Amino acid sequence: MTMFNIAALAVTATAPLHLKSAQGELLYADAEKKLPIIIHVHGPGSDAFAAVESRQSNRAVKRMQDNDGKVTLPPYEQRLKEAAEDLAAITAGFENFNYEPAGGVSGEALYRAVYADQKLGFITKQVTKFVADWGNFSGGSATS
Repeated sequence: MTMFNIAALAVTATAPLHLKSAQGELLYADAEKKLPIIIHVHGPGSDAFAAVESRQSNRAVKRMQDNDGKVTLPPYEQRLKEAAEDLAAITAGFENFNYEPAGGVSGEALYRAVYADQKLGFITKQVTKFVADWGNFSGGSATS
């Protein structure tokens, strides 16, 4: 009897997301459209993603404990900060773009600054949607 090796369906730890503008157009760093603007993110099968999920669960439990067992949402500013921290933690890198308002920081501090900028919220939404789809991390996944 032939058996299928289910491990062949394992997803990759990271995948590239080709960013789109707020109008939905793919973004490029050059006029010739040879340098796509990409964010590399850790996917739902990665350790980085698992750590973020654990942190989110811990926050929710703590809020419930602090509010006599009632489900409560944090204030908007705190939600924005937490979302920026979480997305920064699952970001593996930026490609073909920078963020000058961050003042030359790099790595997680840079990622956090981009995700915290409300005027770039369309980027945050794209990353959140992309990382929620396991199919984006399969071998033949698309990048947008």
